Amino acid sequence: MMRIDFAFGAPDRLRTACQVVRKRYLAGQRLVVYCRDGARLAAFDRMLWAFDDTSFVPHVLANDPLAAETPVILTAGDPQQAAAAAGQGEQPQPSWLLNLDTDCPPGFEAFERLLEIVSDDPEDKQAARQRWRTYQTAGHTPQSHDLSRQQPDG
Repeated sequence: MMRIDFAFGAPDRLRTACQVVRKRYLAGQRLVVYCRDGARLAAFDRMLWAFDDTSFVPHVLANDPLAAETPVILTAGDPQQAAAAAGQGEQPQPSWLLNLDTDCPPGFEAFERLLEIVSDDPEDKQAARQRWRTYQTAGHTPQSHDLSRQQPDG
């Protein structure tokens, strides 16, 4: 059964997501980042290029010709299709999904692991509570992690 992890208390949702993506990349994990909000996805894309002066996280949009060779795929469309396209090369298909959308990603159950980053913004927390309930209704048991108790990554 898939695992769903919610990381609550992020000081900045996108920056924390960048840190998570970097950690997964350094661990050799391939993943799909989903957000149907094109502006938020574009902001995340820009932030991945600039959030850390000393490291680089290779990433492309799902429709990029290099998607099959790139460990991090960004998509506003179907995450399963993005993962399948990314799996066309020599690399295995990504089995992790990072959700940056306000709703549950379509086809999330096709992934081995789903990551949710939640900031302290009241609207973000409310949307996360709804996603949590949706996952529970679908028969999953999400795990909760409190980021506010952890030391800053740096």
